[in-house]
Amino acid sequence: MAPKRPAGADAFPKIAVEPSATRQPEEGALYAALDLGTNSCRMLIARPKGSQFQVIDSFSKPVQLGQGLEASGRLSRSSMARTVHALQVCRRKLEQHRVRNMRLVATEACRRARNGRDLLRTIRRETGLQIETISAEEEARLAVISCAPLVSHKTETLMVVDIGGGSTELVWIDLEDVEPKERPRAIMRLSDGFGNPQPGGARVVDWISVPLGVATLRDQFADVEDDQGRFALMSWYFEEMLSGFTPYAEGAPDEGFQIIGTSGTVTTVAASFLGLRRYDRTKVDGLEMTSTQIDRVIHSYLQLGPDGRRADPRIGRERHALIMSGAAILQTLMRIWPTSKLSVADRGLREGLLYAQMVRDGVLASEGLNGVA
Repeated sequence: MAPKRPAGADAFPKIAVEPSATRQPEEGALYAALDLGTNSCRMLIARPKGSQFQVIDSFSKPVQLGQGLEASGRLSRSSMARTVHALQVCRRKLEQHRVRNMRLVATEACRRARNGRDLLRTIRRETGLQIETISAEEEARLAVISCAPLVSHKTETLMVVDIGGGSTELVWIDLEDVEPKERPRAIMRLSDGFGNPQPGGARVVDWISVPLGVATLRDQFADVEDDQGRFALMSWYFEEMLSGFTPYAEGAPDEGFQIIGTSGTVTTVAASFLGLRRYDRTKVDGLEMTSTQIDRVIHSYLQLGPDGRRADPRIGRERHALIMSGAAILQTLMRIWPTSKLSVADRGLREGLLYAQMVRDGVLASEGLNGVA
């Protein structure tokens, strides 16, 4: 059983100011969110715009921070060096845009590594960036609120799935008592925590953080040479980790059930389904795929084999080694909770961090978060 953890922004010296919670942000001020994950380092810089935000700049770099973590329990020197180099680029972008409101976080790799705190001290010394390691619950909560605009008014039971590099978060939410048009806003209000449901608000039935993501699950079965055999073992092993998750035993309701998937795996499967040779977020974010369509894409990946996946432009060079472990997780979830479709979210922790900061500062318009009819 994967452990559940209780919920747990600072700047660096050149642009540090008093904490934003104690001051009023300037009109048109920029916000930044940085996610240091097990596989990638990603950052968004954005400006509030109505009930949403406008992205001004972004950064994404695969740093493979968790490489070798499964075997040693520690972050390697080479992965730490790659991470520091990527964060030096992020620092320059933050300075260039004069960002004053920011939240910079690390997730599963730093939670699990015995030398995770050593890395954060090195980052602070080498780049001036102060990064905090957030709990699994906060990571899940931020992923959920980032998906609020994709919640349908017809949804009475929602599951949000965030497949990361080192862990996978699943959150099961009851929206039956929420007025249909208020359901996206009710999801946004979960930024206050999972354990404090409001009358007439969204209620988190259960959540889980499974310590298996695309990188860590792949590493578990790196010694299995047969491609299809490895895929089947990964799917079975992931399902075993869900035994303590309440909805695993109860199953999905017959009506009003929506799954939203947020991760590189989900968006890659969606891009492959659409036949995109060049990724287009506007075509992927919000797309609905049936379980049959997802199965066909995954089956096509298996038919390609490792060499074919490496050469497939729909998958991309940066993701070919991780796509099958992610696909095993995704197909497992669609099998456990049979449903006609999955909502694809090209959003996640960074977007959740931005929303949470902007909601806290009151710089987002209350109207306009209408969700999906």
